[in-house]
This record gives sequence, C-alpha cells and structure tokens, in this order.
Amino acid sequence: MSARAAGRKLSAMPCFLIHHRHEPHECGVAFASFRGHESPLRRRPTLASCGSGGHAIWWSVRAADEQAALGLLPYFVARRSTATRVAEVQIP
Repeated sequence: MSARAAGRKLSAMPCFLIHHRHEPHECGVAFASFRGHESPLRRRPTLASCGSGGHAIWWSVRAADEQAALGLLPYFVARRSTATRVAEVQIP
C-alpha cells in the first residue's frame, strides 16, 4: 500500500470530542445509564470532573459524524452532550 493510500485510510474516520454535563444529583444516573446500553465506551477510562465538583465527562472517539459519535452514548447522557470534530495539531 502506498503512503498516500495508507494516509487516506487512517484519516478516513474523523475524531470527535464529546463533552457531557449533568447536575450533581444526576451522577448516579449518568454512570448507571451505561449499564443498559451497549457501547465501546463502557469499561474504558475517560476524563471526568465529578470528583472535583465539575460534573462533566469527556470522551475522544472516532465516528463518521456528530450523530454517530453521540450514538455511542445512552440517551440520558447523549441528550446532555455535544460532539465537536477535532484533530491533532502541532503547537509551535
């Protein structure tokens, strides 16, 4: 496979940063909602601010589009989330 073809294949699936927010009293529901939802995000470490009072969770995912990225989440979490397309950049 040529380098050009390999590069196209590797970058074919966009990267999204999902940002979820919930109220302090909703922590249990946010985490428990994954139990009834098959997702590759289950049992995988991610960043969250619940322990420090921020009540937000972030995931970096590969998906075809924003809807597909949010589709990785259970309904309760997805409706309180945004998915932003992102890419790595080199900081000078």
